[in-house]
Amino acid sequence: QVELVESGGGLVQAGGSLRLSCAASGSIGSISDMGWYRQAPGAQRELVATIASGGTLIYAKSARGRFTISRDNAKNTMYLQMNSLKPEDTAVYYCNARIRPVGLITSYNYWGQGTQVTVSS
Repeated sequence: QVELVESGGGLVQAGGSLRLSCAASGSIGSISDMGWYRQAPGAQRELVATIASGGTLIYAKSARGRFTISRDNAKNTMYLQMNSLKPEDTAVYYCNARIRPVGLITSYNYWGQGTQVTVSS
């Protein structure tokens, strides 16, 4: 059983900062790509940023220069530091990871339950 749990969401004023965490737990053999996605009300889920196991980073245009994705492989944890937040960043933020469970040769895509980020103007 593998689980992703996000934390760190909340209510913040425009211009403020939040740091999201995503902890992977369970029977984890290896983790390759990890990423953050978000979904605003009435909108489709969209990419925010991804980080590969080797460290390659990809950011959405909306996140570039304000958000920083990172990971601690020893802790199976990923972070998203969000600065200069705007009301349009309001969404449920989901973490995603490609994980190979212990004893298996295939990797699977896992999602967390989401954490709400609300930015007030």
